[in-house]
Amino acid sequence: MLQTRAAARVTPEIAAEAAVWVTRLHGPQRCRQMEEECLAWQQRSPAHQEAFERCTDTWEGVQRVTVANAFAASTAKGRRDGGGSWSGASVRWRAAGVLAAVLMVGAVGYQQWRDRGIYATGVGEQQLVVLDDGTRMTLNTATKVRVDLEASRRTVSIRNGEALFEVAKDPARPFVVRVGGSEVVAIGTVFSVRFTSQDRGAKEALSVTLLEGQVALQAASGERGLAPEEAVRMVAGERVRLSGGGTGVQRSARAEVDRPNVAQLVAWKRSEAVFDGVSLPDAVAEMNRYSRTPIVLLDPSGLAKLQVSGIYRTGDTAGFANAVAALHGLDVREHAGRLELSKPQ
Repeated sequence: MLQTRAAARVTPEIAAEAAVWVTRLHGPQRCRQMEEECLAWQQRSPAHQEAFERCTDTWEGVQRVTVANAFAASTAKGRRDGGGSWSGASVRWRAAGVLAAVLMVGAVGYQQWRDRGIYATGVGEQQLVVLDDGTRMTLNTATKVRVDLEASRRTVSIRNGEALFEVAKDPARPFVVRVGGSEVVAIGTVFSVRFTSQDRGAKEALSVTLLEGQVALQAASGERGLAPEEAVRMVAGERVRLSGGGTGVQRSARAEVDRPNVAQLVAWKRSEAVFDGVSLPDAVAEMNRYSRTPIVLLDPSGLAKLQVSGIYRTGDTAGFANAVAALHGLDVREHAGRLELSKPQ
């Protein structure tokens, strides 16, 4: 018996992103890089693939619809049915005119976003960006960066999150990542940067891991935030960590240098989280970065000595919570949009 593919949950946000991709691919700036980025976007989930296929079908049938007619159609339909469902087996796509409006208006907004050099991912998302100089930039969950490629300098500013950079060699234009009150200076190398800003409600922290080549981590002139007391020249395999409190001014911190298991640190590129004797609170904090259904420890101090080892799928907080509960004899309960771990009563 033939088996049909389960219906994917297509949210309005995913549908809008798909509409933008379809419009860009039918535009004059289509290139191999754009095609590769679109393919990577489709591979994020079955919902992304479903949305792209539906938008492609709609595009082929509504090329003569104007923006004005599309907007009128969307307004009228919204008054009639109060909106549609975008999830499960009952996915209902709006009228062709509505999607045409999304296609046309969304493409303009997305292009303006790209023109400003801003790239961002949501919780649980990843994005591969190939910059104009050939540098490959992979953004991890909940990350936002801004890119400025100038004649004498290439600069990426990280507001929050984590990114892996495979820098294209260009001796005439140093590649600089500005983050917090620090900057990482490179020419051609591979390194990752992870930054937790204070506006996320956590202690500000910066971590730089060098996979290939050499880089220098130093205070950024004129910037406020966390910075090393002295410049640190890193070699492959090293990680430098800074952490500190306070706000508003540049704060010097002692650089902690170690040589971690690099493969584990970049396992997120394979949508994996790898733990080797990590404390349960730290493992939970890492898993929570990738999901909007957080895990909460009801007795953090009582569970702090428990350790976690193994490979887990990022975004699968339920699977992780159940595995940890089975390993340590804990109770797990879903309550109020979160997963609660506790000792048995």
